[in-house]
Amino acid sequence: MPPTPAPAAKKKHRPRDTIAGWLFTAPMLVILGLFLVVPVGMALWVSFSDWTGRGSPFSSNVAFVGMNNYKDLVAGGGLAERDFGTSLRNNAWYVVLVVPIQTIVAIFLAVLVNRKVLKGRGFFRTAFYFPSVTSSVAITVLWLFLFGATGAVNKVLGFLGIHGPNWFQDPSGVVHNILGAFGITQGPTFLTDTNMLGLPLWDWLAGPSVAMSAFIIMAIFTTSGTFMLLFIAALQNLSGEVQEAAVIDGANGWQSFWYVTLPQLRPTVFTVVTLGVIGTWQVFDQIYTGTQGGPGKTTLTPAYLSYTSAFQSQEWGRGAAIAFVLFAIIVFFTLLQRLVLRERPLSRRHRRIYGGPAKGAGK
Repeated sequence: MPPTPAPAAKKKHRPRDTIAGWLFTAPMLVILGLFLVVPVGMALWVSFSDWTGRGSPFSSNVAFVGMNNYKDLVAGGGLAERDFGTSLRNNAWYVVLVVPIQTIVAIFLAVLVNRKVLKGRGFFRTAFYFPSVTSSVAITVLWLFLFGATGAVNKVLGFLGIHGPNWFQDPSGVVHNILGAFGITQGPTFLTDTNMLGLPLWDWLAGPSVAMSAFIIMAIFTTSGTFMLLFIAALQNLSGEVQEAAVIDGANGWQSFWYVTLPQLRPTVFTVVTLGVIGTWQVFDQIYTGTQGGPGKTTLTPAYLSYTSAFQSQEWGRGAAIAFVLFAIIVFFTLLQRLVLRERPLSRRHRRIYGGPAKGAGK
């Protein structure tokens, strides 16, 4: 029998290496501490105080109010709770519609541009990505013209025989409008009488307003190109052998994409969905430039509500509390999608097709 190789000797840890590591990372740690950790810590303190923006938030004139700012938002029963509930309702519909649609569109564009038979792929990549590098303020101003009462969108709809709405002045919910077309204008009693964060459940199910729908279209238009590049990079790193094996086994184009290509894109899908969730829950500049929360607060978002509470109403504690509740929401949904998109063992059916360990193998 061949001699057993001796185990590799452990590399000795030298204190000099530790000191060198800390010296190299010290500048960045100082910068992060001064411009990230300290401001976040101060904002957290402000969320527990009644600071009005005048003087230092740590002065003796500022009182510690505990969880009062948070209670006003989620259980206060007043205008603060209703506005916060309205902003969450608006933003939730924005997230639910933008994130999946922009992900699907980005995958479609990536697969389309990645095809070798397509001529001028560089041009199409640039064209699809260009809206992403354009100023969001400029895009919003353009959108105000396009979706105005006499804008180009309504002109096109008019040619098709459709009477377009005055997009940014219409507070009605899209879902309620669709139900109204079938004669349903009032919800069941348990939806109209049950409130959540100051709003009846019937209002939560109203869907995005017509005005918010224009912002949803804009978000999909401006972000799909960025995520397309991520999917293109992932597609170019995939092995062609698995694709060829699927084709040899008789898989058509859709089966090859759904059962072979898409599972290999799972890490990229997770990245895109995570970035999408974070970005859509933080939407602010489009609202600030376009509608300032109107009409009827149907485009109000938590980020914009935090801004108006702090900088306009001088209720800095409430504004900071909204920001931290929004942070908790983003963390929750990020962990949730990590759970949903986690790697799972192959079922027995997929194992017979592709090989690999089956679910529960080895038990």
